[in-house]
Amino acid sequence: MYKIMTPGPVQVPEKVRMARSRSTTNADLDPVFYDEYKEICELISQQLHTKNETLILSGEGILGLEAACASMTEPGDRVLVLDNGIYGAGFADFVSMYGGQPVLYTTDYLNEINVEELDAYLKEHYDFKYATVVHCDTPSGMLNDVHRICPLLKSYGILTVVDSVSGMFGNELDVDKAQIDLLCGGSQKAVSAPPGLTFVTLSEDAKAAMENRKTPIASFYCNLTIFKDYYKNQWFPYTMPISDIYGLGAAMELIRDDKDLYDRHKKIAKATREAVKASGLKLHLQSGYSDTVTVFNVPEGILADDILDRMQKVHNIMLAGSFGELEGKVIRIGHMGASANTPDMLAVMAGLDETLKYLGWQAKGSLLEQFQKYMTNE
Repeated sequence: MYKIMTPGPVQVPEKVRMARSRSTTNADLDPVFYDEYKEICELISQQLHTKNETLILSGEGILGLEAACASMTEPGDRVLVLDNGIYGAGFADFVSMYGGQPVLYTTDYLNEINVEELDAYLKEHYDFKYATVVHCDTPSGMLNDVHRICPLLKSYGILTVVDSVSGMFGNELDVDKAQIDLLCGGSQKAVSAPPGLTFVTLSEDAKAAMENRKTPIASFYCNLTIFKDYYKNQWFPYTMPISDIYGLGAAMELIRDDKDLYDRHKKIAKATREAVKASGLKLHLQSGYSDTVTVFNVPEGILADDILDRMQKVHNIMLAGSFGELEGKVIRIGHMGASANTPDMLAVMAGLDETLKYLGWQAKGSLLEQFQKYMTNE
């Protein structure tokens, strides 16, 4: 088995794997499972610092993004799509799919969204039903400050939809402070459970927007209103993947009990960036660095696939390239959730030192030594 150091899916802790092996009941009929489902949803909300309701959906993280747009969008709705990354731009497809009119606010893909510039834009352009924001844009490792962006949008009467599938539980996130109306998360990133689940938190404003539509939601599976009163009625709209949910519950308990969670992510991310720079490699971004993934440009004369291939075959470590306009241009190191630990990151640094040297790149310094130095001195 490879050591998985990609920006999701990530390594799965033993407690999570064992929870998924529990004996299962009939999730549709057993009232005990309705209690368990609701308790896990409430635990997620607590860890996100909100009293907003959380719903767990059966499907990978993309389901939550599409469900958000399906449930919020009516034909003709103008939707502001904040775009400074591949996933940011991708929201426009979901908006269009459900009859909305996406308006892209496109900025520099190497820097986080500038809140003052966005404010200036909104003074002239504010007629939007909602806006989509990507907290962590995984292809580039971009982190946007949703704690400033979303309150600004709300001040103009714009509802907020946030993709934090790759951000939450590696970067601090306070839903109520950020005034997020609809937040999307996923099981396979910093949560450290297997792929297969997405979850959403819904504000009262978001629920009102869905329930007061003039037109029906053009989907069943992506319709978030079908969960209304599920606990009161003891009825799920479809059979829930009970083993996956057991695993998610165990993962959320680990997050709840990890008092060093955010400090560890921050320290490892900073050490990784310092090591990359000291070696002579170039970080892909100029600002907006996430604590869950570090992205560096592939050195000239070397192929990304050669780096990834040798890391796997010689060092038994799986890193990731990227896709879209970044395909073949960058390498991504995931340090999120269970993968955000010092021993595994030391192995990554040592492996990259050897791999890049083997491929003919002349480093200015050792990634491993710089990483160790930073971790020791901090």
